[in-house]
Amino acid sequence: MRRIGIIGGMSWESTQLYYRLVNERVRAAKGGLSSAPLLIHSVDFAPVAAMQAAGDWDGLTSMMVEAGCDLKAAGVQALAIATNTMHKMADAVTVATGLPLIHIADPTAQAIRAAGLSRVALLATRFTMEQDFYRDRLAAAGLSVLIPEAAERAEIHRIIYEELCRGLVRDDSRVLYAGIIRGLRDKGAQAVILGCTEITMLVRPQDMDLPLFDTTGLHAAAIADWAMAA
Repeated sequence: MRRIGIIGGMSWESTQLYYRLVNERVRAAKGGLSSAPLLIHSVDFAPVAAMQAAGDWDGLTSMMVEAGCDLKAAGVQALAIATNTMHKMADAVTVATGLPLIHIADPTAQAIRAAGLSRVALLATRFTMEQDFYRDRLAAAGLSVLIPEAAERAEIHRIIYEELCRGLVRDDSRVLYAGIIRGLRDKGAQAVILGCTEITMLVRPQDMDLPLFDTTGLHAAAIADWAMAA
């Protein structure tokens, strides 16, 4: 199998899901005691979150490039970023390292198109919902993207950072997300992208009115498949 490097820790709550999901897929495919040859560079999320809030994207780009270069020096053959928001730096990391990068939006878009859907709602951090770097990649794959209203975006973002990234999963927050999803369904959304890797901890298919596309699970599957395709 090929060795892949994962830039994680944003937050570690979802990075641990990646580790489990990637290895479960490898074991299911190969059997026995098989597991994936992974290296994980897990950053301290506190300064990352502070820099995001301050809009210091140049500083964050430098941090992500350094992490990618460290993994390259350690011998990985490809990279993955275990967070949607920090794919804002995906191109810079690819250029700096010269390594292929498994982009989280690509398996997500492929799964949605394979399901015959094209109009999707995006729930994520406010950075991912409001900036172009992520929505443009989905649009290039033929998807039309809806995002919640401003007040709803603020609540989605707050719950991610104040609850999910701290390991808190609250029923009232699940109810709030479900209400936002119903409103997006009424505006024409055919499905929902869980576009933050922590949202899968909160939002469950049985609680929602639309099909869910979990970026964490889809990305982890793509990582495992890349590692095994050798």
